[in-house]
Amino acid sequence: MPDESVRWQFIESTLRRVFGQYGFGEIRIPLFEKTELFARAVGETTDIVEKEMYTFEDRGGESLALRPEGTASVVRSFINNGLDRQLPWKAYYIGPMFRYERPQKGRYRQFHQAGAELFGAEGPLADAEIMAMVLRSLQEIGIAGQLQLEINSLGCPACRPAYRAQLTDYLQSHHGALCGNCQNRLERNPLRVLDCKVESCKAIAKEAPKMRDHLCAGCDHHFAGLTAHLDALQLPYVINPMMVRGLDYYTRTAFEVTTNALGAQNAVAAGGRYDGLVTEMGGKATPAIGFAMGLERLALLMDESAIAPPLPALYVVSLEADTAAFGFAEQVRGAGLAVEVNLQGGSMKSQMKKAGRSNARWCAIIGQTEAQNQQVVLKDMQEGAQATLSWDEALHRIRA
Repeated sequence: MPDESVRWQFIESTLRRVFGQYGFGEIRIPLFEKTELFARAVGETTDIVEKEMYTFEDRGGESLALRPEGTASVVRSFINNGLDRQLPWKAYYIGPMFRYERPQKGRYRQFHQAGAELFGAEGPLADAEIMAMVLRSLQEIGIAGQLQLEINSLGCPACRPAYRAQLTDYLQSHHGALCGNCQNRLERNPLRVLDCKVESCKAIAKEAPKMRDHLCAGCDHHFAGLTAHLDALQLPYVINPMMVRGLDYYTRTAFEVTTNALGAQNAVAAGGRYDGLVTEMGGKATPAIGFAMGLERLALLMDESAIAPPLPALYVVSLEADTAAFGFAEQVRGAGLAVEVNLQGGSMKSQMKKAGRSNARWCAIIGQTEAQNQQVVLKDMQEGAQATLSWDEALHRIRA
């Protein structure tokens, strides 16, 4: 609805402005891609690929999918366009995504995301900058006071396999107490058990081995560097060892920004590092980090009183002088001002009521006499004063 769109326009324009301040440019990604792109990038054992993607065959028999997330498409574009020759490369996207899941507050089957991806920077400073940009964006939108930054390290291919084996052994010893979903995840993606919301699984996960206790020297140094940068920037954070990401491509840094104002769906932004994804998808080895945030959830968290709906500068009342009324309205619009014209006729009294409801500062009344002389009766709707003026004089006063 138009009144709701005001919030969306404010959110999107704010994000574009803040992302631009950090050197990110916009990329437009397709609404659908080959299904294999998401299966390869997101992970065949993830809930997104197994349960949530909308897939279909085109007339040539090729399987396509509506995009469930944006990173895979950005990485494909990065590789196809040879952008590894101009690192670092920064891009953001804003648009609809699609997942088949149970609709609830802040979560819908068609939803909107804004996300950003940074390629070519492998140090923890890049991670800190991304998080700073997320928090600044949310602050500019006006909801930062309700938010908390949570961080974790998921390790890398050098240290994660040994941890995964130890975690699997621990979870196997509690197999019977896990929910059905976690029993299925155990062999294919045991880290996902750690963020299960079922109480029995949460109790088991609480005592499970922690990835941070099994980091290799490189991952431990990276995470220590990240916390040092966040401390230096005075960005408050919480280390959450239970936080894992639902996408297989993440390595080392993972983070979420959460709120307590949305019930169970408490994350408003999430992301992390995916240093191996470009190689996995056929490109040259390129470190990268990114995030996405849900716009529906941001809209729910906004202070609506902070966003004033756009109001017309002028309301035009026509008393059997429609041609002149429309001509004057077009002249005012040509000067960059918003104008509402009465299109339904009616008496002077009824039209003035509509002018009042429009909340326009000015009202131009044009009858046959005014039309013949190219004049208007211009009324100040706040002060109540009115005067007969030429079109140019009236425009000058409205713009003053």
